[in-house]
Parts: sequence; C-alpha cells; structure tokens
Amino acid sequence: MDAEEQVVAPVRKEESMEAFVEETPAIVDTTKKRKSNASVAVDKFDWDAFESDAEYGVSKEEVEQMYSQTLSTVIENEVVEGTVVAVSKREVLVNIGYKSEGIISINEFRYNPELAVGDKVEVYVENAEDKKGQLILSHKKARSFRSWDRVNEAFDKDEIVKGYIKCRTKGGMIVDVFGIEAFLPGSQIDVKPIRDYDIFVNKTMEFKIVKINHEFRNVVVSHKALIEAELEAQKADIIGKLEKGQVLEGTVKNITSYGVFIDLGGVDGLIHITDLSWGRINHPEEVVALDQKINVVILDFDDTKKRIALGLKQLTSHPWDALDANLNVGDKVKGKVVVLADYGAFIEIQPGVEGLIHVSEMSWSSHLRSAQDFLKVGDEVEACILTLDREERKMSLGIKQLKADPWATIMEKYPAGSKHTAIVRNFTNFGVFVELEEGVDGLVHISDLSWTKKVKHPSEFTAIGENLEVVVLEIDQENRRLSLGHKQLEENPWDVFETVFTVGSIHEGTIVSFNDKGATVALEYGIEGFAPAKALVKEDGTTAKAEEKLDFKVIEFNKSNKKIVLSHSRIADDQKKEAEVKENKEKAAEAESTQKAVKKIKANIEKTTLGDISELAALKDEMEKSAK
Repeated sequence: MDAEEQVVAPVRKEESMEAFVEETPAIVDTTKKRKSNASVAVDKFDWDAFESDAEYGVSKEEVEQMYSQTLSTVIENEVVEGTVVAVSKREVLVNIGYKSEGIISINEFRYNPELAVGDKVEVYVENAEDKKGQLILSHKKARSFRSWDRVNEAFDKDEIVKGYIKCRTKGGMIVDVFGIEAFLPGSQIDVKPIRDYDIFVNKTMEFKIVKINHEFRNVVVSHKALIEAELEAQKADIIGKLEKGQVLEGTVKNITSYGVFIDLGGVDGLIHITDLSWGRINHPEEVVALDQKINVVILDFDDTKKRIALGLKQLTSHPWDALDANLNVGDKVKGKVVVLADYGAFIEIQPGVEGLIHVSEMSWSSHLRSAQDFLKVGDEVEACILTLDREERKMSLGIKQLKADPWATIMEKYPAGSKHTAIVRNFTNFGVFVELEEGVDGLVHISDLSWTKKVKHPSEFTAIGENLEVVVLEIDQENRRLSLGHKQLEENPWDVFETVFTVGSIHEGTIVSFNDKGATVALEYGIEGFAPAKALVKEDGTTAKAEEKLDFKVIEFNKSNKKIVLSHSRIADDQKKEAEVKENKEKAAEAESTQKAVKKIKANIEKTTLGDISELAALKDEMEKSAK
C-alpha cells in the first residue's frame, strides 16, 4: 500500500500507545504525568463506596452520563477540526476533544513540512471507535472533501497557497494543492529558464492559482507569478537608472542562434550576435558560455517595452582603427575566406577587418561564373587592394591582378590566322563561346561551324566542356573580343561542289526529313539539298517518303548561300518534253520532205503525158500510206 494513501492503524491498546510514546520524545513527559496522576487517584479511590453508591450519592449510570457530556460529540463521515498534540517521524497525534486521540500518517502532511504541535488541522472521522476502541481519522480525506472549494476560494481571492511538488511530467511538474493534483508548467517555475526540473521534485513551495477548468476540474498553478510583481518593480527601478554607454556586469542567462540574453540583476538585456564580436562568428557559443559573468555596455533601451540592447564588442576598439596606416591601394594582403556569395567572397585580413573580392576580380575571364568556382570558406588567399576607404571602413580586393593580363600580349600570342584548341564554355542561339586560356574567350559564330551542315543550334554540333579546334579570324583588343572560326580549318568545299552539282545534273539522294515546304535531301560528299514539295511527286503520281532513295535534278545552285535546290519530278517532266520535241522535229522533217516531193511533182505536171497519169496515181497512194 502507498505510504501516502494508507491510514495508520488505530492506537493499539496500552502497550501500543506506550510504544508510540517511547519513539516520540516530545510527549514522553506528558504521558508520564498522566500515569503518575492516575496511580495516585487509584490509591485514594474508595472502591467499596463506589460500588455501593452510598458515599457519593450518585449512581454509576449518572457518573457515566456526566463524563459523556464532557466529551465532544463525534459524527462519523464528517470533517472536524483537531489540534496536533504530537509529531513523530512517522505519525501525527491529533486531538478532536474525543475520549481518545487519532493517529495519522506523517505522509498526509508532507505538503506542510512546518507542521508543529498546537497547529489546527482538519480531519475526516472515518470511525469513532473501531473494534479496538480506537478513533480513526484521515487528514487526506478531509482535504479532499474541501479541496475543490478551497482551490476556487484561493483563486477568487488571489491567495498564495502551498503545494508539494510530487513528480515531473511532460512540460512541467505535478503539484499537490489541497489534495488536488495541479499542473505547474515549466515556464511558470521561475522567471529564468530551468534546465534541471528534477531539483524541484519533493519540495514544498508557494504558488498562485492562475487557471481553473471547471468542466475537467483541472488546476494550473504558477510560482513565477509570485515573483514577477516584485521583479517588475525591480525592472522599473533598474531601467530608470540606465544610461546609454553605461557598463554593467551581467550573467549569461540564455544563448540563442541570434544572440545572448544577459541577466543584469532583475532585468534582462540582449546582445545581438552582431554585437558580440568585431569579427564574424557562426554562433554566440563561440564567444560566451552559460552562467558566465561578463561586462556589457548599454547600447539602447525602451522604457515602455522594457527592452535593453547590449553590446560586448563595443568594449574594445574597432579593429579598423588598428589597421596599418601604411597600407595603400595596390599593396598585397593575406587573409582567410569567411563568407562566400554568388557575387564574391569576403576576406578577413585581421579580426574585424574584411575586404570583398568581387567575382569579376577573381579571373580575367569575362564569361559569367560564381565565386564558388574559385574559392571556398576557410581558404587562405593573397589579394591586391583595389580600393580602401578608412572612414567608411570598406575595402575591395582582387586576385586576378596578381597575374599578368593575357590581353596585353593577345596580338603576339593569338595572331589572326593562327590555329588553337579551345574549350567550349557556353552556347547562344548565334554561336559558341570558347575559352583559349584563363581570361581569353572568343566566339565562334554559328555560320562558321561547318561548310556543309546547316546548324540550327550549336548544341547540335558540339557540347559544353568539349575541345574545339578553332582559327583566329579577327581580334578586337580594345573591347577584348576574339572572332573565331571552325570551318575555316578546311578549304571551302563549295568551290568543288560548284563544278559537281551543276544546274541540270542528276544525282542520287536520300530524303532525310520533311517540313511544310518540302524535304531535305542528303547527297554525296556529305552535302544536303532541298526539294520543294511539288518536286517530290513521282511518275506514278505518288509522293516520295522519308529514307527513300531517288534521282534528283539540280535546278538551282547558290554558292554564296550554300544552297542547292533539287527536283525529282523535273526528271520525268524533262524527259517528256524532250520526247515531244524530238517527235515534233521528226514530223517537221517529214512534212518538209513531202513538200519537196509535191513541188517536184507539180513541176513535172506540165510535162505530164497520159502515160504519166498512172504513175501519178501510184505516187498519191504511196504518199497517203506514208501519212498514215
């Protein structure tokens, strides 16, 4: 059985009472006096007269009735008030004016460690007299019967109550208040953050009841509320004496990612992370530790909101004031990369003194890149001072200045017509940007990639990061531009194509692809031509298909635009036209021959005789047959 819940067994006969008395020195003398007085009374008592009722003139029943009237009337299952007559390590003896005292376990009074003899306590009468004649009392039940009323009364009157912290729970503690288990949130234990809740378990403390849920009979208490009023008065007094620039000693109360809270002796102030050190830090724990005592300076404060801004770095001189006076633009300095951004890197020259290396000052190259391509946090670098403003405490640095500008000798190193191997860095719709060396970039226009292939986008021809053979076409040193070519590495094949693909010549080709206007046809020598849609109709009336091989006639050749126009239909059409022309020529020749014969006959008619008529008729028949 739980020690808190058990009710101590009633006093055992006389020897049991003696045992209780012996372990309770506080009541030993009282018990001895009672025994001594009882012994004297017994010696002088006239038992015979008592038995006969002769001497006293009253009966035994009357005496018992008179004795009973001197005792309090005790009603079971009711709460009455009693007086503590003795306290031991295990039990408490309580007198309620009845013929015997009741004994209650000390566990029922653990919420009140200051319990002493003479204190008035409420007890619940469980049994006026058990089988052994002992009065059975319970303080815990008495508290339980009246606890809810007392809790509500204390809440209404804003009274301070005592409670016993029984155990920890999620988010706080469980407190025994008037026998009710109340909740003490962790944030309401004290005004400062509590890191170890266990030190409060089994302690008795004073509380204020701050919230009651009547529906669920939940009670919330606060110890913090008792001291907040006093602290508010202290804060007002402290803030009233504050001055900007004043230096105070404080204790590190809490550390967050954005700053440190300092206890100034009843009021808190905040040191923002930027005011902890002149140099860059990742977390305040790098500078201070919990419970550390430090000196701080007041930067600003707000009377209404009671906010105090503190500084730690301001207690030391600014590092820029200690910067070497002989340091000038053009000098070389060494430092460590502390912050990286896409646009550049911040270099710490000495604690609190930083300079910015813009990404454009990291390389002579002009194509877009980020600072992460060159540096990483923690790198030790050497740089050249480009600008220095001591008043504004700003410095810009550069690392490309430590190397010679490659464009200074561009004419000698990359003369026009020279051939080089470059790395493809970027694409645009109009060409390819390549890098010949760090800081020397050039553009290969899309039209200068191939003599024969029509490139719609550079990604069809090459890939980023690949090597590309180029030839220098033109140099603009002032604007730092190079015009490069790839196809110029070979002779222009169109000079040869002009003699091969003459207009009217017929060549075998393969249809590669179609579009709305026609089809692209692959010819020999890796060259392509274009056939209009109407020129793809075959002799049987059907249209040619992709991947189909056919003969094509060149109907147009444009060397400057690298354009060849083809037609398959033209071959059949031209053959028909040639046949018609040949037939017409033959007919014309026959007609001419006939006309000559007729003229000859007409010339001879005049000389014709009757004998020649038969020959003339035979000639006529022969001419008719020939015409048919």
